[in-house]
Amino acid sequence: MKMSKVFKMSFSSIYQMYLQKAERKGRTKAEVDQIIFWLTGYDDSSLQDQIEQEADMETFFANAPQMNEKVSLIKGMICGYRVEEIEDPLMQKIRYLDKLVDELAKGKKMEKILRE
Repeated sequence: MKMSKVFKMSFSSIYQMYLQKAERKGRTKAEVDQIIFWLTGYDDSSLQDQIEQEADMETFFANAPQMNEKVSLIKGMICGYRVEEIEDPLMQKIRYLDKLVDELAKGKKMEKILRE
C-alpha cells in the first residue's frame, strides 16, 4: 500500500489550517475543537498533548480515544472524493475531519455537522 504524504504531516500544522479556514468564515477555535472532540473522542487536554508532541496524522488518529459511532453518517464530496467510498481507513478518517471542518466553514449549524 502506498503511504500518502498527508499521513506523515504534523497534526498541529493541519490543525492551524483548520483554524484559519474556520476563522476566515467567522467561526471559532471552540467550534473546530468541538468537531475534533466529537469525531475522535479527544478532550482539551489530550488534544493539546497531540499538538505539543507534534504527532503526525497517522499517530493522531491511531491515538484517538474513540471514533464517533455516527461517523458513517458523514457523506459527500471532499477533495474530489466521496468520503464514504474512500477505501484506506486512515485516509477516510482524515477526509471525515476535512469534511466536517469544511461544513463548519460553509456555515452549517453545529447540530447538523455533529449529525444530531
